Amino acid sequence: MTAQPVTPILSLIPDNAPFSPEQRIWLSGFFSAALAPGGAPGAVAIDTPPDVAGAVLASNDDAPWHDPSMAIEARMQLAEGKPIAPRLMAAMAQQDCGQCGYNCADYANALAVKSEERLNLCVPGGKETLRMLKALSPDIGAVAAPGKAKAGAQAAGDGDAPAPSNAPSSAPSNAPLGRSREAPVEARFVSRKRLNAEGSEKETFHVEFDLTDSGLDYVVGDAFGLLARNDLGLVDQIIAMLGASHVTEVRGKALRDVLTEDVSLAPAPDTLFELISFLTGGAQRARARALATGEDPDGDAATLDVLAVLQKFPGVRPHPEAFVEALEPLQPRLYSISSSIKANPGRVSLTVDAVRYVVGKRRRMGLASTYLGYRAEPGQTMKVYVQRAHAFALPADPATPVIMVGPGTGVAPFRAFLQDRWADKAAGPNWLFYGHQRQATDFFYADEMAAMKKAGVLSRLSLAWSRDGADKVYVQDRMRENGVELWRWLADGAHFYVCGDAKRMARDVEAALVDVVAKHGARSIDEAVSFVQALKKAGRYQADVY
Repeated sequence: MTAQPVTPILSLIPDNAPFSPEQRIWLSGFFSAALAPGGAPGAVAIDTPPDVAGAVLASNDDAPWHDPSMAIEARMQLAEGKPIAPRLMAAMAQQDCGQCGYNCADYANALAVKSEERLNLCVPGGKETLRMLKALSPDIGAVAAPGKAKAGAQAAGDGDAPAPSNAPSSAPSNAPLGRSREAPVEARFVSRKRLNAEGSEKETFHVEFDLTDSGLDYVVGDAFGLLARNDLGLVDQIIAMLGASHVTEVRGKALRDVLTEDVSLAPAPDTLFELISFLTGGAQRARARALATGEDPDGDAATLDVLAVLQKFPGVRPHPEAFVEALEPLQPRLYSISSSIKANPGRVSLTVDAVRYVVGKRRRMGLASTYLGYRAEPGQTMKVYVQRAHAFALPADPATPVIMVGPGTGVAPFRAFLQDRWADKAAGPNWLFYGHQRQATDFFYADEMAAMKKAGVLSRLSLAWSRDGADKVYVQDRMRENGVELWRWLADGAHFYVCGDAKRMARDVEAALVDVVAKHGARSIDEAVSFVQALKKAGRYQADVY
């Protein structure tokens, strides 16, 4: 997002307004972004960071660590010596995914000015982000929900356990219904259909919801949030390991319901290891304390979910109340919307990879992906919301050419883009790069794409299959092969989009685009890098990565 001249931030809220200095700063940041050229309600990024008591707020324009493929250690090194807000931002996963309700810079700024106190909202950053935010929190005086773990530990027979930052939060009274994680609404799950043919190594589903009674709408580029439920088989195994009853009351509900609906069961949080360390002794206590501080004494820390922890410390049986209070809240999951409401009134669809894998002899499952793929029953309702896109949308001018790179489930928002452009009879040409493992089994929405090509909506379709020949071919290879034409589209003002894996694919696609610009745009590599960065600042290069 390009910085725009705005009114000096502190002057937007009068000195005599009934707000604290921190509230004035927050409100001024909101109105600066909303009232700046191109600003929009809900776009609360602060592009001209003010100096607040010596601390500059975070901004994408001055964040060399804003790279989702970069390890947290490297990000924190780049942010070393910076004020607290940029350091908080560097601890985030850099995906700007919106699952926390912010983008990365805005979440950091909200923590820095104390308008947000929860440190555990970054889903893709997971434990490493939470640990880093806790380490940084003394610099901002952030205190998140004290008292819970201590009360739980006393129930378990020990009064010295530390307080976690995992207390459930109530939705703000003014939260717009269905527009944030704080205020979900109910929508009806309609159907699922497997997109892979028999013989595929993947299980990917086309999932549909009925929004008729929810009051929700959306635009292409938005994401769909949902609150899934933990697998009952996993919940019952955990209750058995605790030696508890399903109906034991915790938080005013049956233990089984709390573990199903309210708390995360993977991965195991540091607070669970802390609790266990207070309930055991000797080598087990030392091992639990090491795990609580991010160490890996047995080389298995990355595989420890909540059930695995109870199996690892089989002699420890926390009181159910203490156990629940040591767990993190169950976070919503976001999926790119793969439909246009113009083409599918009252419906929204998702494209979901079911995540299943084996650790030791135990099968593990992704929470929301397997809930949607196997466990949810057609006709049931789920708590859902629409997350407005921060910076991922079709160009305002329908005549603008559009280039989309979306392998695998990354095709989801581009199916929506194409449906939307078709419904609008947009004059601009559309080029899609799509890839997967095998054409025979993994060509999602092939019939729809053929119809779009026949109708002239899909001007070009470049396909890449990584397992169909002796050599693996990826979307970035097709970009280089089509470099002459790709450069011509960019020169004609095309907007470029990429969706998918943040760690490798998105990085490789950007590298391929730099190569295309350098080779066919007659530029040095440094000049090509600057060209691509300029596309990003102008909003002509947009990414939806995870």
